[in-house]
Amino acid sequence: MADIRILSPQLANQIAAGEVVERPASVVKELLENAIDAGATQLTIDLEKSGIQLIRVLDNGSGIPKDQLSLALARHATSKIRASDDLFCIETLGFRGEALASISSVAKVNLTSLHHDADTAWQLISSPGDGEPSLQPAAHPIGTTVEVRDLFFNVPVRRKFLKSDSTEFNHIYDLVKRLALSHFHVGFKLKHNGKMVWQAPIADSVLAQEQRLASLLGATFLDNVIALELTVGDLALKGWLGLPTHARSQTDQQYFYVNHRAVRDKILNHAVRQAYQDVLYGQRQPVFVLYFQCDPSQVDVNVHPTKQEVRFRDSRLIHDFIASTLTEAIASLRPDVPRQEPTLTSSLAAEIAAANHALTTQAIEAVNTAPYATWIKPEQSQLAIQETLKAYDFLTGQNLSDSLSTAKPLIVADVPLDIELIPALGQALAQVHGIYILAQNTEGLVLIDMHAAHERIVYEQLKVALADKQIARQALLIPLSLALNVTEADLAEEQCAVLAEVGFIYERFSVDSLRITEIPQALSQNEAGPLLRDVCADLAVHGMSRRIQDVLLEKLGNFACRHSIHAHRLLTLVEMNVLLRTMEHTPRYGQCNHGRPTVVKISLSDLDKLFLRGR
Repeated sequence: MADIRILSPQLANQIAAGEVVERPASVVKELLENAIDAGATQLTIDLEKSGIQLIRVLDNGSGIPKDQLSLALARHATSKIRASDDLFCIETLGFRGEALASISSVAKVNLTSLHHDADTAWQLISSPGDGEPSLQPAAHPIGTTVEVRDLFFNVPVRRKFLKSDSTEFNHIYDLVKRLALSHFHVGFKLKHNGKMVWQAPIADSVLAQEQRLASLLGATFLDNVIALELTVGDLALKGWLGLPTHARSQTDQQYFYVNHRAVRDKILNHAVRQAYQDVLYGQRQPVFVLYFQCDPSQVDVNVHPTKQEVRFRDSRLIHDFIASTLTEAIASLRPDVPRQEPTLTSSLAAEIAAANHALTTQAIEAVNTAPYATWIKPEQSQLAIQETLKAYDFLTGQNLSDSLSTAKPLIVADVPLDIELIPALGQALAQVHGIYILAQNTEGLVLIDMHAAHERIVYEQLKVALADKQIARQALLIPLSLALNVTEADLAEEQCAVLAEVGFIYERFSVDSLRITEIPQALSQNEAGPLLRDVCADLAVHGMSRRIQDVLLEKLGNFACRHSIHAHRLLTLVEMNVLLRTMEHTPRYGQCNHGRPTVVKISLSDLDKLFLRGR
């Protein structure tokens, strides 16, 4: 072994730069965060050759005093923390005090600044290997400009690992986009090779914020999201949540911020996935821009050099708050078929009633009962649901059709409908090829996939049963031995009471194994062992697990699919309206359990375009 020596400051800074400065986008990130921390409300980013040749960031922040300019390039020098206790309540984007020092070790840096209390601006010029930085007067408005030239000029190996100019620029643009989406009080200008690429003024109103969203995420983004906002104590969640039908193939429109810091966190990602678990099609990814606020002392942002990962003091509380908020928001989503005041005259309403009467004699009684909208009698609603649930409930060991009288119905069928309001899904007119229901509302036509819609209704009913009743268990004739590591076995022993509620009864058999005596009735013995092992692994990594619930929900979904109305079954108008009215009171009715849409709306204006009316 060679002799132990202290590294030179230059070499130490280059090693540190390996953590902080991965590519030009890393430099831009550090400079923009410093500018925002300095109170800037206008930022201009000027690039040449995707930042490899030049990165210039101009801000209108508070500026840096002359006597502190040289300290700005010193390692572990910062204005954002003073004592160790400050690390446990970080309210700024940057705080480590090593970014500029690392950047100046692998690039030529010019730092020009005018402090808001000073009369003269000063410029600090630094180049690795050229001795101490020089300081000279300069002309500059209040604020700071940082120029970074010839990135990695003295580390050619690192430069070889950079990608193409277009790839490096895209990384910078994505970074600017993330910051612009979380700091609406800041205006941005992004220039590349002398051309303006993107700019946005300060967004100090909801309309301006939506315009910024549209410019960054596309014009269709706002048409397919809902705004949400909830505050409970010190926890707050707001932002925009995408409709399940607007999901994408990639995660490129998923933005999550914790106290205005863009993060990628496993706990937060799991909470979002849980909320969308049974409304997305295939492997589609939801879109969202969400902002979570909490007491800074409850989150540790000092767990990764790039500060993109965080650790919560009470991760379970945070997870449950976010998951429940998003789940409720998604459950309340409705397709674009709003209830509206009818615009029909009494004579036109009578004509529509007469037309419905002529469609089928089976609809005569329904039309006469309500002049425009048919309401479903309690016994009709119960009978329609009973038909599809005459099957053995493998979760509770009971016949669902026998217990429907005591279960909470999905609709309040005995409340009379206010005929001044048109139902959201309208009035059923006919069945198309035994697959789709054709309905009419005040907006136009509504098409409903009857199997997909009924599948969601049955699935939600089963989910209610699952939540209200203890999971039925089956005893094993021969107990199952499950090998784990010691940590997983310890956690399983701690959580035995919780796992008993979802059907697993076991005891500690040895230091690294369990002895399982009962499993959920819905699972086979071959499924139970690996599932419990995965649950224990989740507990060891995340401190929580929903694998059992997710597996049971998947089985419920399959059950609902098999026992729902299938294609080519002919329905009467009364049965169609039973389905429509029940849908309107069913959570997440816009998608089936597999994420396929259940409802498609065709407005009158769309119909007019098809037939060239008004041209």
